[in-house]
Order: sequence, then structure tokens, then C-alpha cells
Amino acid sequence: MGPRMLALAAARSAGTHPYLTVPMQTSWARTALGPDALVAPEQTVVLDTDPESARRTARKFLRSYLSLANYTRNMQRGGFTAQDVAGEGSDDLVDRIVAHGDAPALAGAVQMHLDAGADHVCVQVQPAPSDVVPVLRAIAAELPVRPKK
Repeated sequence: MGPRMLALAAARSAGTHPYLTVPMQTSWARTALGPDALVAPEQTVVLDTDPESARRTARKFLRSYLSLANYTRNMQRGGFTAQDVAGEGSDDLVDRIVAHGDAPALAGAVQMHLDAGADHVCVQVQPAPSDVVPVLRAIAAELPVRPKK
């Protein structure tokens, strides 16, 4: 997840799949791997327009990750402070790592990774519904069609 892993990915793989990162980190991955490598970050989303309810869902999802030093170090590399990653995470961290809102807002979070150089964005819906397809379709409908490379 850090600079050494990106260097290893650049040297020995077809690309990278960053997890729990922000678009700035997608941009770094694109720069580190070059234009021909696959950059496919994950973006967790909560389809919920009530910020407090959405943050509760996001915090439940993030709880175990915020107890792991490798994830919190990577979040700090992405611009968050030690205070942001402490406890259940600051609102800023929760809002930027786990996008929440309506379908256009979630699509906006996906688009930021695409604009930062992602080839593909892996969308993880929380809480995991029994049928994720309607949520993914709603998000996809808000994204512009991209020309094939």
C-alpha cells in the first residue's frame, strides 16, 4: 500500500489495486506505475443521504481497519492526521474514505479516482445488500461513458 509496494508493483506486476485510499493516492499510483499499468482502486460507498446514519454505517465498516497500523499509516500517507485515524475516525476521514449520499454523490467519488488516473474503480457497497446490482447500476448511470483506450 505504500511507496515500496508501488515500486514492486511497477517492477513486477500488471498494476495495483489500492484499498481504502483517496484519489490523491490513485494519482500517485498512476505516476509510480506509468501509463500502461492497471490502476484499479477500491471505493467504499454507502447509499444513504443522512450523513449521521451513513457515518455510523461507514464507521462500523472501518472499525477493524482503524485498528491496523498498515491501514492507518497508509491513510496518513493520504493526508490524514494521527487524530483522524484515532478511535472511530474523524468525520473528515470517514467522509473521504467511505463516500456516502445519493447515487450522483457516490458517482462523484468514483469519478474523482478516474480523474486521478484510475483505469477502473472497484465499488464496495456498505452495508452489503443481498443484491448489490441496483446500487451499482444507479452509480453507473451517473457516470459519463468513457472511451475505450
